[in-house]
Parts: sequence; C-alpha cells; structure tokens
Amino acid sequence: MGTSALLSLGMRAMFANQAALTTIGQNIANANTPGYSRQQVTLTTPEGQFTGSGFFGKGVNVETVTRSYNAFLTKDAAAAKSQAFMDSTRLSNLQQLEKLFPPGDQGLGAAANQFLNAMVDVASRPSDPSARQVVLGRAQELAARYSSTGQQLADLQSGIVSDLRANINVVNQLAKQIAAANDQIARTTGTGHTSNDLLDQRDQLISKLSEYVQVSTLPSEDGTMGVFIGGGQRLVLGSIAQQLGLSPDTYDGTRVQLSITESNGSRKLDESVLTGGSITALLRYQNQDLQDARNLVGQLAVGFAKRVNDQQALGLDSSTPPGSGSPIFSYADPVTLPASTNARNPDGTFQSMLSVQVTDASRLRPESYVFKADPSGVPDQYIMTTRPGGVSVALSATEIETQYGFKVTASGAPMTAEDSFLVEPLAQAAVTIKRALDSTNGIAAAAPITAVTNVDNTGTATVESLYVVNNKYDATQQPMTVLFGAVDPADASVNYTITMADGSVLPGKWRPGSKIGNEPAAGIDLGFELRLNGVPRENDVITTGITQFPGSNNANAKAFLNIQTETFIGRTPQPDGSVRAGSTPSDAYATAMTDIASRVQGATYLSNVSTSVASSAEATRAGQAGVNIDEEAARLMQYQQGYQAAAKVLQTAQTIFDELLKLGG
Repeated sequence: MGTSALLSLGMRAMFANQAALTTIGQNIANANTPGYSRQQVTLTTPEGQFTGSGFFGKGVNVETVTRSYNAFLTKDAAAAKSQAFMDSTRLSNLQQLEKLFPPGDQGLGAAANQFLNAMVDVASRPSDPSARQVVLGRAQELAARYSSTGQQLADLQSGIVSDLRANINVVNQLAKQIAAANDQIARTTGTGHTSNDLLDQRDQLISKLSEYVQVSTLPSEDGTMGVFIGGGQRLVLGSIAQQLGLSPDTYDGTRVQLSITESNGSRKLDESVLTGGSITALLRYQNQDLQDARNLVGQLAVGFAKRVNDQQALGLDSSTPPGSGSPIFSYADPVTLPASTNARNPDGTFQSMLSVQVTDASRLRPESYVFKADPSGVPDQYIMTTRPGGVSVALSATEIETQYGFKVTASGAPMTAEDSFLVEPLAQAAVTIKRALDSTNGIAAAAPITAVTNVDNTGTATVESLYVVNNKYDATQQPMTVLFGAVDPADASVNYTITMADGSVLPGKWRPGSKIGNEPAAGIDLGFELRLNGVPRENDVITTGITQFPGSNNANAKAFLNIQTETFIGRTPQPDGSVRAGSTPSDAYATAMTDIASRVQGATYLSNVSTSVASSAEATRAGQAGVNIDEEAARLMQYQQGYQAAAKVLQTAQTIFDELLKLGG
C-alpha cells in the first residue's frame, strides 16, 4: 500500500465526516420546522483491495442521505388529526346552534307561556281593550321570537355553505401542490436517491389536507403518492389533481352537496362515504343537526299556532255582529320540493306534482321525508323515507294522514320510478310565522254557548266553566237541558241526562272534577265542555244556550289557559289505535333544548378524546421522526472528532509523501 492509498483514505474519511456534519447541521437548523424529518448519512465500507499481505480497506463511501420516516405512524397521525378536526368543527357549530335555544325568559317556551298568561287578564276583564292589547303584544313577541330563530337557522345554513366553499378552495390548492410535489419527486427517482425535503413537504401537505377530509394514500413505484378520499375516490394521482366543488342539493337549492370534477363532468359524492375532516363535519351538521333544529322549531311553531288558532275559531269575538274568531297567527304551508332530476314536460314544468296539507298539527313529527312511488303500483301508496335517518316505509295516503298528521295529494302524470319529492311539513314554518290579528275586538274571548242553573236547584252545583272544545259543537241543538238524577251508591257519582233541542237524550255520569258534554270514553262528544263547582242533587237542572252577550263572556278566554297544560305537541298514534300523549308547549321546548344540549355534550366529549388521541399520535410520530437537539449535539461532537482524525490521517500522508519526494530527489 502506498501513500496514495493513505491519502485516499484520509480524503474519504474527511468527506464522510463532513457530509455527516452537514446533515447534522441541517437537522439542528430545522429542529423546530413543522413536518421536518430527521436526516442521517448512510455510510458503507467499500470492498477491500487484495495484496500479498492480505486485504486492505479503501476507506468509507457516502451512500445517500435518508430521513427518519415511519409510514404507519405518519398515516396514523394524519388520520387522528382528521378525526379531531371533524369533531372540533362539529362542536363549534353545535355551540352556535345551542345559542338559538336559550333557557329562561329568553326562550320560546317562556314566550308561549307569556302569551297564554296574558289571557288571564282578558278572562278577568273580557271587555277591557288594554288587556286585549297586551295579548296582541305577546302574540307579536312570540311570533317574532319564532321568526328570529327561523331566520338565524337560515343564516347558519348560509354560513355553512360559505365555510364549505372556503374549505374546498383550500383542499383544491393542497391537491395541486401535492400533485406538483409528486411531479418533482418522480423526476428525481432515477438518480437512485430520495429528495428528503420534497418528501417531507408532501407529507406535510397530506397532513394539512387531512384537516379538511380524511384521505388514504397509496405509494407508486415512481415515488409518487396517490391520494384518495371517500372510500377510494381519486383526488391526486401522479401529477394530476382532481378538483372538489359544491353542487346544489337535489331538492333544496339553499343546501349543497360535495362534488368532484372529472373529465366527463361534475359528479356528486355521497356524504355517507366521507370520513373525518372539517368538510365532513360541515356536511353532516347541515344535513342532520341543522335540519333537525329547523324541524324542532317548526314543530313548536306550527303545533302552538294551530292550537291557538283552533281555540280562537271556537269562540266569539267582540265585533258587531259577533263572529267566530279569526286566526291569531299565520305561517307557511308545508313545502314540497321535486328532485331536479324528475321528469319534465316540454315547457320545463314537472310532469308529476305532490302537494301536502296539514290536517292534524298535533301529530306532526320533527322530520322531513322523501317520497317515491311504490314499486308495487298500488294507487295512493308511497315509499316514504325519513330525512335524515333513512328509515323507509310503504304507506298509503290515508295511513300517512292518520299517523303523521298531513295529507298527500298527487297531481299531473303518475310518478315514475325515478321521480322523488322532498316533503318538509315544518322546516319553513318558524321563519314565516307572524301575528295575523291586529284588532283587539278580534280576540274571541267569549264562548258561543252559556249555561245557567235553575233557581229551584237544591244542590250546591254552580257553573265553573263552559266552552267549546272542538268542531263537533252544533248550535242548532241549543238549548240543551242537563237533568241530574239520584246518586249512584256504587261510586257516589251522580247520574244525569242531556236533552237536546231535537228531543234526543244522552245519559251520563258526573263525578267531582269530571266534565259534561265531552266524554269520549262514555261515547259522549257534543263539542263543548261543562265543568261544575259544588255537588248537584237529584232533580237539579242546568240549561245551556247560545251566548247572548259576547262582550261580557270570558269562557273561551278561560279555555286558552288550558293550552299551557295540554299535551298536544307530538302526539303519536299507537298500533292499537290509541294515541300517545305528546308534550305541553313548555315541555316540548325543554325537550328541544335538551336534544341540542345533549348533542353539544356528546360532541364536547368526542372532541376532547379525538384531540387527545391526535396529540398523542403526533407526539409518537415526532418522537420517531423529529430532531432531538441533545442527540444531534452528541453526534456533532462525534463527527467533529472523526473529521479532525481524518485530517490528521491526511496530514500524515502528506508528510510521508513529502519525505518520499525528498528521498527520490
């Protein structure tokens, strides 16, 4: 071995240590750079040279510079981040939604109670215009609260669309950058070395993309990375990036769906296949939470307004001459939206149409429905699918009206198998509700029926209240006579008979606290309800007749007060034909508040858990791929000493070479 070999060894050693020192310096410089992976030089020993004295080494080779990278940990961290961003996005939006359901005096339940409480003064002073004006003021305030809540829900929907557009713009930019990074990486593949900084940059872009939508990745032989969303939908492949966009909802133009632009046009993506990321959270919030909130508020608005209007119609106002009460509230009819893909006539109108009319507001549910024709071809039968929820049932128009409280009517050409309609009985009610009555004389405080006790009665019974409760009341059957008989010793009740104007007689049985005239269990429903104080005796008589002085009558105003405790919102028919009681206005609003609050509570828990998991996953990835300053400092000293030693070898070789030159000279 000559001095040239020693010089070569020294030079190789110096270059190897210098390369290591340069790499360590790069690590130290990027110790706090997000997404940077620690790099290190790969050193190998070349094959030794054979001599008569054995094999002598040729020094060291710098093979390449690699980065510390674990594919599993990187994917796990990105997936955990995607879940965390989805949960946190849904939580922040639900917290905004919760503010629309305030408790206490600011809530919709309190406003409904304040309106009904105002009727107390009208019941006390039915002819007082100031008491009536307070009722109209409370009605205006209640309608304004419903309308404001409905409008704020519409504003939240608009905000969701804006947020989705902003997020999609970022995703499209990230997809282009990933495609560009793929192109650059593919160009370096033939060199036999990896561009570590480009790989880090691409990983960082994919990690950022995961904040908006969860992705799956697939590496290619040319070094590029395929990026897919929604269970296999291509977003980036090689140097080509697809673009996401927003398309109008199939039924409702105020809502949007995610779509992807391909060579043959735009194609909508099903929200159910998306997982993770803020875009997924926004779409689910729009299609589930926000839709449910609109229906909940609509159920409260329609249920209460319809019940008040019905009671108003059963009374007499103070106009001249007195008439049935006009509606106090007005609101929009149910909305029926045909799918944009439905069959059309040559003039652009839809061939088939569907209309909906509420027949029993107490049976309306806080839901929307998609209607399709029943494939069996049975007339007036539909496949009705709850939206959201996806529960499908085949029901006839009669069954729908009985169970759900609205009547469906088809017109035009028969529906085809491809036709569908979105039916929203409640979604537009809250935003459109308003007070429809402006005149104080229009408040129907009087009942069209009055009752008097016979002066010869010997019992203590007096009339507590008498008012009409449904449209079965028939004024032509007045006057009526209620004749009380003997006490039934079996249960201490008092038998009675009702004799109507046409001479027909109905038997009944009175107990303290019971009502006369409206006893469905006994087969009696004359449309009015008579309650007594005290106890009647045998041969006592109470006579009912048409109200002669409506201006001083307060019976219907008293009937309004019963609405507070009546369980008429959300009544549900049962299989046995009975109807399960619903909720009072206050309880229904409390249930709506509880529903939203429970969603917020659940979202808070999920967000805390997923954020913790994401932090842990990122810490694990960074622990494997990140830069440890202490470790780098130790390696810096190690390679510094190696460099100095290599320089000493080179210096020694140079000295020997100089001596040899002198000897040769």
